[in-house]
Amino acid sequence: MEPYVSFISDVGFPIVVTFYLLHRIEAKLDSIIDSIQNLPQQLAEQRNILQ
Repeated sequence: MEPYVSFISDVGFPIVVTFYLLHRIEAKLDSIIDSIQNLPQQLAEQRNILQ
C-alpha cells in the first residue's frame, strides 16, 4: 500500500497543476477563437465605413 501512496503523492501534484493550467488556458483560448471568428465581420464593417 505504501508504494501506491508514494506514487500518487509524487505524480498527483503535477497532474493537479497541469489540469489547473489547462483550465486557465482554455478560457483564454475560447476568447481567442471568438475573436478570430468575429474578425471577418469586423473587417467587412470597417471596409463599409471607409467607403
